[in-house]
Amino acid sequence: MNKDRMPLLSHLEELRKRLLFMAIAIFVGAIVCWIFYPQILDELLRPYCEIREGATSEDSLFGENCDLLVTDPLEPFSVRMMVAGYGGLVLAVPIILWQIWRFVSPGLYPKERRWVIPIVFFGIFLFVVGAGLAYWSIPRALDFLVSIGGPDLVSVFSPTKYLGFIVKMIVAFGIGFEFPLILIMLQLAGMITHQTLRRGRRYAVVGIVTLVAILTPSGDPLTLVILSVPMMLFYELAILFGRLIERRRKRADSSSD
Repeated sequence: MNKDRMPLLSHLEELRKRLLFMAIAIFVGAIVCWIFYPQILDELLRPYCEIREGATSEDSLFGENCDLLVTDPLEPFSVRMMVAGYGGLVLAVPIILWQIWRFVSPGLYPKERRWVIPIVFFGIFLFVVGAGLAYWSIPRALDFLVSIGGPDLVSVFSPTKYLGFIVKMIVAFGIGFEFPLILIMLQLAGMITHQTLRRGRRYAVVGIVTLVAILTPSGDPLTLVILSVPMMLFYELAILFGRLIERRRKRADSSSD
């Protein structure tokens, strides 16, 4: 059934069902992350430990340790909730991509529906690459942020501030690397064309830099460049993919006449 012929209520019902599946997947992922919180916390602390290597008692209240300072009795619980929530979102990425594809696929050509498995795996791969790049850049961003204030400032991080910074960076990079997949899906669904993307290239560059500056909590120039440049390249790849889609559709339409 073609989505263009579906009534509005059917669209809304389908969307509600897909969003419900996404929410369930995030909830289940959050439970898993709650259970494995100690192991996850150790990995999230690793970037901070890297910049604390070689520190002395004159540099920090904690000397060579990389502990975080808790000042609120409720903070450990809120931190575990935050890590579980964001972790559930990360684990649910494959299900989320699948549900998005299921929502848009009825409006596609039969040959285009065969791309479901490659696109979902490609989306998972991009998210993992983006999250990995964020994890790699976090110690460098932290080192920049800690040192820019000068030697007279003592760096003592609270769990909420530090872990919020880490998980938001990872999620922001992961979502940012889904940018080409979103553009490809929109083109497959006929909502935009590669001509539209090509005409809006200049505005896209400004929009990408602005969006990255908003999404990434560090705000340092290194992180801005690390995420902005791949997203600009992804934009160009989406335009190229759109051309291929248009050629395939033209051949399919001409062969059916």
